[in-house]
Amino acid sequence: MNNVVLIGRLTRDPEVRYTDAQLAIARFSIAVNRMAGRNQGSEQTADFINIVVFGKQAENVERYVSKGRLVGIQGRIQTGSYTNKDGNKVYTTEVVAERVEFLEWGDRAPQSDNNFESSMPEGFKSLDEDDLPF
Repeated sequence: MNNVVLIGRLTRDPEVRYTDAQLAIARFSIAVNRMAGRNQGSEQTADFINIVVFGKQAENVERYVSKGRLVGIQGRIQTGSYTNKDGNKVYTTEVVAERVEFLEWGDRAPQSDNNFESSMPEGFKSLDEDDLPF
């Protein structure tokens, strides 16, 4: 089984490229907090994880997230290798995201004119934080 779930902040804006068949490929990295020791009071550190996402989700990542935004990632780990220009073998590890959840929108939130509001089930509406009863 190869399943990964991560929550972290983008360390840089996504880079998006398109294949000859016009398939979008977005690459970015996230910083995921981790406790440095076994004790709860231990110092906190972070792991920096490379993420790649394809297709419509890649286009949405480009459109709606930027450096510093909090995202949830669900996907799988993929390893590989290549030979660099100096002839050295370089090993790679990345997460291929099958699902990207935008946990913070900021100023790039989708507007109602692109069907975000209309995708809600009938009888439901968006709420501002001020409307919450708790």
